[in-house]
Order: sequence, then structure tokens, then C-alpha cells
Amino acid sequence: MSEDPRCCGSGTCIIDTEGRCWCGQLWDGQKMCHAPLAPAPAILLDATAEPAQKPRRAARTKFKK
Repeated sequence: MSEDPRCCGSGTCIIDTEGRCWCGQLWDGQKMCHAPLAPAPAILLDATAEPAQKPRRAARTKFKK
């Protein structure tokens, strides 16, 4: 196995042709770094919609004094 200069030092890097490692790091041309996070998809909520389930009430417990 050849030593890849892009390895982070763990010895377990598996880097694809686009410079992405299985661990989530990305080759930026000089070093391995964490890939930028993709923005989360927007979730649209309908304020008039009924909830899927009613929230459960907490069970009441009696304590002896």
C-alpha cells in the first residue's frame, strides 16, 4: 500500500478521486480539513394543522409522607 500524503495520520484514510475521505474530511489542496456543512433543508410548518398525536400527560405519583 502506498503512503498517501493526504492521509490525516490515522493510517486508515480511504480517499476518493475528489479528495473526500470516508471519515468526512476533504483535501483542500494543502491539507485535510473538515468539509463545510451543507445547510439544513427548510421545514415549513402549517400553523393551522392539527398535531399528529396529542402530547401525553406525565403520570402522577403519590409520595408517602
